[in-house]
Amino acid sequence: MIAPEKKKLLNNAGGEYLTMRSPQEIRTVVENRLRNYISRDRTGIRRALLQLFLRLKSLTIAEIFEALNRKFTISYHSVAAMVGIIASKIGILHVNKNRENPCSVYSLKEQYVDTVARIVGTV
Repeated sequence: MIAPEKKKLLNNAGGEYLTMRSPQEIRTVVENRLRNYISRDRTGIRRALLQLFLRLKSLTIAEIFEALNRKFTISYHSVAAMVGIIASKIGILHVNKNRENPCSVYSLKEQYVDTVARIVGTV
């Protein structure tokens, strides 16, 4: 039994109590977030970004910017923001920071490769 004061801490803004999710529930949530993110892609840049990760596996922001800037008019800051959203809100990217290299290297988490490929489609 959870003490009433701890129940208040577990109650989120929507009035639901937070509980541990199963791996399948997590995958469903991630898939829904990814579909929603892609549905707002008017120019195709989000889809192109995810296709880069499917093809090249691990990339820095500079490498992504260089590849996307060939097809799209985009700023370095915009690329960094898109990658940040995909990494933090959607949760499908792994971030590697290396002491020797000041740039973070982003890669698609292995458990989401098939999901991303199915939703985005491969080139």
